[in-house]
Amino acid sequence: MGVITGSREIGGVLRYDVFHDNRMHGYFGSQIEVVLPDSKEQMISAVVLRAGLTSELIRDKNTGYLHARNVGRIDYEPYQFRPVLKIVQADRPRILIADDVGVGKTIEACLILKELQARHRVRSVLIICPKPLVVDEKWRNELKRFDEDFVHLDGSDLRFCIEEALREGEWPARFAKAIVPYSLLDERLLVGNDANGRLRQAGLVDLTPGPRFDLVIVDEAHHVRNRATFAYQNVKRLTGSAEAVVLLSATPLQTQSRDLFTLVNLLRDDLVPTERDFAQMLEPNHYLYEAIEAARGGQDGWQDEAQRALDGALSTTWGRAVTAVDLGVELVRELLTEDPGDARARVRVVRTLEELNTFSSIVSRTRRRDIGTFTTRKPSAPVVSFTPEQEVVYNAVIDLGRRIVELQTPGMPVAFLLSMLRRQAASSISGLAPLVEQVLENRLDKVEFSEIGDDAPDDVPSSLSEFRAEIRAIGQLAEGLNGLPDPKVDVLRQLVTDKQAEENNKVLVFSTFRHTLRYLQEKASAWGVRVGVVHGAVPDEDRHSLRRRFKLPNSNPDAIDLMLCSEVGTEGLDYQFCNTLVNYDIPWNPMRIEQRIGRIDRRGQQSESVAIINILTEGTVEAEIYDRCLLRIGVFHRALGGSERILGDLTTELRRIADDLSLSDADREERLRQIADNEVARIQELERLEDQQGVLLGLTTESFESRVAEASSEWLSDEKIGDLVRAYLEAVLPGRRLALRPGKVAVVRLDEDAAARVSGDLHAAVGGDLRLERQLRRKPAVLRVTTDPELAADEPDVELLNATHPLVLLAAQHAALPGAPMASLRVRSDVVPPGRYPIAVHAWTRLDARDSLTLRYISTDPAVEAAADSLLALAVDGDGSMAPHELDVDALEQRHQREWKVAREQHVTRARAAGAQRVASLRAQRDRQLRAIQENADKVSEPKIVKMRQSELISARDRFDRLIAKHERAVSGADLITRHLVTVALEVEAP
Repeated sequence: MGVITGSREIGGVLRYDVFHDNRMHGYFGSQIEVVLPDSKEQMISAVVLRAGLTSELIRDKNTGYLHARNVGRIDYEPYQFRPVLKIVQADRPRILIADDVGVGKTIEACLILKELQARHRVRSVLIICPKPLVVDEKWRNELKRFDEDFVHLDGSDLRFCIEEALREGEWPARFAKAIVPYSLLDERLLVGNDANGRLRQAGLVDLTPGPRFDLVIVDEAHHVRNRATFAYQNVKRLTGSAEAVVLLSATPLQTQSRDLFTLVNLLRDDLVPTERDFAQMLEPNHYLYEAIEAARGGQDGWQDEAQRALDGALSTTWGRAVTAVDLGVELVRELLTEDPGDARARVRVVRTLEELNTFSSIVSRTRRRDIGTFTTRKPSAPVVSFTPEQEVVYNAVIDLGRRIVELQTPGMPVAFLLSMLRRQAASSISGLAPLVEQVLENRLDKVEFSEIGDDAPDDVPSSLSEFRAEIRAIGQLAEGLNGLPDPKVDVLRQLVTDKQAEENNKVLVFSTFRHTLRYLQEKASAWGVRVGVVHGAVPDEDRHSLRRRFKLPNSNPDAIDLMLCSEVGTEGLDYQFCNTLVNYDIPWNPMRIEQRIGRIDRRGQQSESVAIINILTEGTVEAEIYDRCLLRIGVFHRALGGSERILGDLTTELRRIADDLSLSDADREERLRQIADNEVARIQELERLEDQQGVLLGLTTESFESRVAEASSEWLSDEKIGDLVRAYLEAVLPGRRLALRPGKVAVVRLDEDAAARVSGDLHAAVGGDLRLERQLRRKPAVLRVTTDPELAADEPDVELLNATHPLVLLAAQHAALPGAPMASLRVRSDVVPPGRYPIAVHAWTRLDARDSLTLRYISTDPAVEAAADSLLALAVDGDGSMAPHELDVDALEQRHQREWKVAREQHVTRARAAGAQRVASLRAQRDRQLRAIQENADKVSEPKIVKMRQSELISARDRFDRLIAKHERAVSGADLITRHLVTVALEVEAP
């Protein structure tokens, strides 16, 4: 059984196009018969209809709608879907995300992973990142929020994977989702080694083509901007054969920099094989920007101005060769003939021109200042003085430092030790005694070291014999402060006490030092407030539990009022429900300050302003750095975003000044003032350059809400996905009604038979799921499910239902529409006039280099077609007064056939023209690149490099040949396939 989509006369006999079994067939009239719908068997309810449409979009891997909504236990912002849309709409899924720090690059990469998973394109994933992010499990913990479990690869694991891929032809399945640090991307990984006379160990050059991953994510990609490094060569190998690639970097983009070309070439050497191509790609963008500005302005004659600018873009070398065949050019020309006062047409012109920008599909950058200020920051800095007893201890630390300087004792560990003691004394001098004991006994772990500072040595200093006696004496002095007054802790106590009188009584306190946190916990416990502590040694589940309790209202007996944190301890945790942050000590790294503030100054902050309270001790270097430098560059007043490199340089300079005890007070003050002036000027210049580069790279500042809305479908909303799963579970548990609705966690208790059925269905639908099956084996089996990320954020045992969840995939299989059914529905709405309307729902799939399915509604009234989503979403079962057999189905089919025929001709013509041009371009680019690689190979004689070049030549040829074959298939197979899903008799009543 199939659907007739068209017909033509051949030799006086009609030949029909019939779609069934996922392809088009041709039959003469004598070979087919019309299937009359059985009104009983083919009738479905409103609930079944909605579940069926949701099922259709979830099961089809080429849907044109976003699936990555609510796929993680976090709050999303529309701008975070910008890279997702770019990568799924591109002809090749590869993108550079160059967002400011704090915007959420990691979240964006995870959204891409989940979106590609929903489209059945991703099984094997490799993440490359700096070693500290592996040690701290930063990526692994972030992925857990998306219900993804990755493994870290060490050197032996990586060698095993290479050998296995060489032997079996594919990467081993148990390491299909892996994280590897840059530190392992060395010469041995690239070319292998002789293993000291044993069997030779293989390298990446032995894998031709390279290892095939569905997705490779390269974090902090600026680490591979130097082509001469082994890191770059290895990343090139690992990404070369990957289907999708995501590069992440917070480094500001500069078109005149070779770094940007290197990264873009690494991504798309088929598109940008040489620096000459890179320069030519930039040429049309000046003109396109002028056209965009003309359309945005909408002044008299804007269409002529935009047309002239578009012609200028098409007159460039790249414009003639590449842009001219883009389907968007013809669309812009058509739109420029519309009524100049048509605001919708003008918006479409702007958007289409933005998409024509030559870098729009491969570069995405979101700056903090482009997405607006999250809230108003109100900084303050109460200053306290040391007590005489505290000053004695602090001066003893400074005197020790001066003696070390006089002795000119070299070595980073000693310098870091001194800096650490001084900063602990400024933070909480009472924390010095236990810190000294810990240092002398060599009990500082690496996580604690990373909390204390970015300049921490790789190893804890073990030989302190020269200074052991002085250090122990300082510890004994500090121990004598126990029980004595502490002005700094008194300020904190007053702040916390005052805050308890407010409805939002939450206070978040940061300190770099665990001993300070422990000291404050002891003090706060006596103040009558409920206190929690989070640092790098606190397990993940405890961190999430403490965050959940901190979020609870004051009236809840389990609530926490005061949270004491280190920077490392709060990574991945957001506190936008709190509006008061206290820096009990000030990091010398401005980026660490921004990371602290970013825990509460973020989207979703419930207060109009947040208080940033910095408690300073007079006479400390920390107080000087705050007054003379940090306050002036504005880090407490606003996010400095893309100035990461500048702030990194500033941090280095601040440490140099702070640790130079030979400077007089006046010299130190002058040096701090000078670097503040210099850095403010550099930050302002960087922001000016960023604005200029944004024009060339097509980095727009427009609101992204509308684009996300357009790419979203009513049938993939939280409510519809919840309804889909509820329908399945109620079928498994007949007679039960489940309370699975938005804003709630539904508790589903399964008896032994029901649990066995769900487990069996899981295996049949998705091949099983270990985590779910563990829960199903429990007695009794209980599933806790929700569609609300907020409710699942701190509850790892709650199943967050979304388009990639195994339960949703299983329910989608269960809810597939039977044949081409009919439904009789009614709805109350003022969107269209009351009346009786037929609606036919079709799935249209555009076959091209990137296939895409969308739902197409056909009705006798265009207004009903436009509103069909919302009408069907609200409809209920009809009362039987409007029977489906009364519909004029022929009229619907004729309208659908006309619409489909016109759309098909346009799509096929455009797709084949663009595809043929792309194939010709790829062939030319392949020949140029292969020639360049061969010429480089001919210039060297060193065996390892010759082998590397030969392997690179084979990999490049294979890569281009696969791309060319893909586009040739797209050219020959370009089509618009239509599939009839359901026919609805809809009665619209006035509200």
